[in-house]
Amino acid sequence: MAPLYEVKIITGFAAAHNLRNFKGKCENLHGHNWKIEVVLRGHRLDDCDLLIDFAEVKAETNRILDELDHNYLNDIPFFQENNPSSENIARYIFEKLTSKFENKGISVYSVSAWESENACATYYGS
Repeated sequence: MAPLYEVKIITGFAAAHNLRNFKGKCENLHGHNWKIEVVLRGHRLDDCDLLIDFAEVKAETNRILDELDHNYLNDIPFFQENNPSSENIARYIFEKLTSKFENKGISVYSVSAWESENACATYYGS
């Protein structure tokens, strides 16, 4: 079996949202400083013995987060169809990143969206 390598970056963004059809405090407008963890996996290292440069992963992730940062998530088309929960935020980022790395022999393994120090949701794809 080929060796498996994994890299992880952590970054974040701040945004407001509210959860539709939710009974509780989160149905009201509120915000979070989300921490985002991205995990990539692959079997081959490049000529520099890297799976991928951390800076490249962070730059691609931050391009996606720039769309979310300091915005009202409910106004973004994806979140008009899907509640802007931590689960769906992780899924949104995962799906956008997958298209960036699929041609490099690297897979996005998971994305976690931490809405507080003690609570996160992780999306693994299918």
